[in-house]
Amino acid sequence: MSDKEFLSFKLSEDFISGYEKREVPWGFPIGSGNFLGELTYLTKYSRRKSDGSKEKWFETCRRVIEGTFTIQKDWCKESRLPWNERKAQKTAQDAYERLFVGKWTPPGRGLWMMGTEFVHAQKNSAALQNCSFLSTESISSRSVHDAVWPFVRLMEMSMLGVGVGFDTKGAGKLEIHKPLDEVKIFVIPDSREGWYESVSILLESYFFANRNTVEFDYSEIRPSGEPIKGFGGVAAGPGPLIDLHKTLKQQFEGRAGQKITSTDIVDIQNKIGKCVVAGNVRRSAEIALGEIDDPEFLNLKNWEVNPERMGANGWGHTSNNSIVANVGDNFDDIADRIANNGEPGIVWLDLCREYGRLVDPANNKDWRAAGTNPCSEQTLESGECCTLVENFISRHDSLEDFGKTLKVSYLYAKSVTLLPTHWPETNAIMQRNRRIGCSVSGLAHFAEVNGWTELRTWLNSGYEYIQHLDNSYSEWLGCRQSIKTTSVKPSGTVSLLFGVTPGVHWPTADVYIRRMRLASNDPLVEALAEAGYHTEPDVMDPTHSMVVELPTKGPDVRTEREVSMWEKTALAILAQRYWADNQVSVTVTFKEDEKDQIGPLLRSIDGQLKSVSMLPILEVGGAYAQMPYERIDLDTWSNSVSNIKKVKWKSLYSGKALDAEGEKFCSNDTCEI
Repeated sequence: MSDKEFLSFKLSEDFISGYEKREVPWGFPIGSGNFLGELTYLTKYSRRKSDGSKEKWFETCRRVIEGTFTIQKDWCKESRLPWNERKAQKTAQDAYERLFVGKWTPPGRGLWMMGTEFVHAQKNSAALQNCSFLSTESISSRSVHDAVWPFVRLMEMSMLGVGVGFDTKGAGKLEIHKPLDEVKIFVIPDSREGWYESVSILLESYFFANRNTVEFDYSEIRPSGEPIKGFGGVAAGPGPLIDLHKTLKQQFEGRAGQKITSTDIVDIQNKIGKCVVAGNVRRSAEIALGEIDDPEFLNLKNWEVNPERMGANGWGHTSNNSIVANVGDNFDDIADRIANNGEPGIVWLDLCREYGRLVDPANNKDWRAAGTNPCSEQTLESGECCTLVENFISRHDSLEDFGKTLKVSYLYAKSVTLLPTHWPETNAIMQRNRRIGCSVSGLAHFAEVNGWTELRTWLNSGYEYIQHLDNSYSEWLGCRQSIKTTSVKPSGTVSLLFGVTPGVHWPTADVYIRRMRLASNDPLVEALAEAGYHTEPDVMDPTHSMVVELPTKGPDVRTEREVSMWEKTALAILAQRYWADNQVSVTVTFKEDEKDQIGPLLRSIDGQLKSVSMLPILEVGGAYAQMPYERIDLDTWSNSVSNIKKVKWKSLYSGKALDAEGEKFCSNDTCEI
């Protein structure tokens, strides 16, 4: 199938030709006219074309817009609804212009996969979905599906780059059995399906009586380094899967007659996450939701209590852990734990279910909500996925202009809900809810420049306009209005493209070292080294990965060290009241001298946020080697960039760089591993 054959909507060639040589306003300078934004684009979103060269930004914008409007057009044609090609061209061209200049973007997954054969020829939106939530509350021994579904589905979703939240409500609901002495050999097919089916068979042997012992034949799994067709990336070989099977067997051996615990549930999911990270998706994102009165869950990341799961070869680091709370709960013990290591986070599930925006009356629309995605900007039912899009409020000069951007970004998100996944139970929920998350980034920057009152006005007006749009477009498309429409996601690499502060957060520093991990065989490593950037082997994977240090200059606003944790929280509260009817993803960073204020802070925000996580601000140098961000002073930055030369971008776009790996999930560096 040709590059365009599966797209029914096309922008005019005359229109596109006006952008071929137009300069892109990339963000975050890294010396000598190089920008972190362009480097991020090249590694994450610039897909390889059929001739071997890589997309340029104007081509990526075309793919995204044509893909978005193809979904709308196909939906209307298949549903026999009106379609106005002239009107669609006008709207699509405006969407293209606003995307090109960095006023909005799809989530990273949308920039990577929208408009591709993987999505449109297969009529499958799974690759466009950022995150999901899977509850263990209904696990039982009634059937294999009931027993293993949350675990196997998490592995499948993780291997597709979908971040997953899960809970521990299934604790005590399954009995562990000893497999029979008779051995069953399972030859693992060389596919994603083969990997997660092997985990299903292994768990089944411990969750049901009189099942054979399972041994695996890994001979059909392709060796490390071979390319993976279709979804991209390279194979890791069978090693990570062998380790997963081994650790799961160790977890259940000698425990016949016991019931699975909250620790068991988190351990299974964390071990799967570790396998996926070591496998063909180099990162994973998980959030574990436990009960506030479960000391076992609260101690999962306690190094003294659980040294094995938190040690160098452990798996406990593969999820953020949060407790499910209700308004009015006592958080004194939680505050002490947060002060020690930044966890657990808190999700007020009662507010998530009862309210949209917290400035509005309770409506109980989301009464089925079971949890959240890994960064907690989306309330979700079990099995539901989240459809996100991002607006950069700080890159707009007027409320009217912001509204025009909201229209086209809303259309992207709503369009994705029209395309099903390959999971029937997920489709049933998503087609009922049509939940979307129109997010805003650059809030701190906007507030610093324009003031909090103006920010509140823009957010409130923007929210009301999105409700108007959803009413109008849902009627036209003949589908339900979205149960919820707005979020504030933490923003991953898309905010780096155009120099925007992420979500509600202030920047880490005004100048800093940003470290980027690249495959050792990526020609980009050599190109960056030739331009004068420091490169070194990744301490976690010196054979396959290199780390590049990029001296970066951020926007001219206060940094997180100059803003109190109270002000950071207040900005999140403002966004939760006047913008997000889903949730605001906020990680409130705190300094050493603020630790004793965590308890009072949690008491004061009770009922004003739907979720919160906290993290200590580390001193320069940090707690571990090759941290993603490292603060430096201005003199160090100036010295670092003085020897930098222009990167040879032309050769990289000609096809010498590896194919884009895409951004997984909805997350930033605090939400993924």
